[in-house]
Amino acid sequence: MRLSTVILPVHRWSEGQKLWRRAEELGFHAAYTYDHLSWESFREEPWFGAVPTLTAAATATERIRLGPLVTSPNFRHPVSLAQELTALDDIAGGRLTVGVGAGGTGFDAQVLGGGAWTSRQRADRFAEFVPLLDELLRRDATTRAGRHCTAVEARSVPGRLQRPRVPFCVAATGPRGLRTAARYGQGWVTCGDPADPDVPAARAPGVVAAQAAALAAACEAEGRDPGSLDKLLVQGFTGERPLASLDAFVQWAGTYRELGITELVVHWPVPDSPFAADPTVFEQIATEGLAQLD
Repeated sequence: MRLSTVILPVHRWSEGQKLWRRAEELGFHAAYTYDHLSWESFREEPWFGAVPTLTAAATATERIRLGPLVTSPNFRHPVSLAQELTALDDIAGGRLTVGVGAGGTGFDAQVLGGGAWTSRQRADRFAEFVPLLDELLRRDATTRAGRHCTAVEARSVPGRLQRPRVPFCVAATGPRGLRTAARYGQGWVTCGDPADPDVPAARAPGVVAAQAAALAAACEAEGRDPGSLDKLLVQGFTGERPLASLDAFVQWAGTYRELGITELVVHWPVPDSPFAADPTVFEQIATEGLAQLD
């Protein structure tokens, strides 16, 4: 099991760079950030772009893996996104991991105009988004026509550092998304129940266990070993409070290790927000938490 963190893009770089460097110093496997234009609880607060933030983080660090968790069709097109990701991975020296998801129903989904998409409409777009992004990141030139995403002789030169492309971690809980994860993902991402962000702590492991079982079935349908996917759990969207203390984290981590989760992703503390936590406890968890499981 690995431990990673999400650093929200809410800090001016004069302060934010210290957090990304500290994440590397603490030994996190990866540091991610959210690829949104805004987020409900931060709508009136600073919120910076994910790709510039990750690019700056790549120049400020040397070893830690980096990536968006997750990028989506809400305001991204695969052609322009692929070019940005290729540059980002080059700057990071091959340390990029790309989280991809179908997107939500909030500000990002409507800021470019039009009404909110239904779940089916988001799934339809995602079903085109991932295969095209996959092809763009594997090939020097891509032409593909789709209902929602099209590329015409889209170039990717000088090409990728990681082969056959940067790894995808696919956020999914529904049948179509899980099939996409099984087909294209090097990893799978869940944060619990997307329909109920306040799942009680006692019920949360059962929700993830059911999702993991559905992922295994999707992998088997694709002729793939479910064990070949990394399985990421993002903390902070259930009634669980694993950052309250080192003991609370160890119990939480042990529960999900038994369920087959291979990477836990915890939120870097943001004061006066849903992700507030004691920085001292957080650093203790980062340096000692997983060792307590051995």
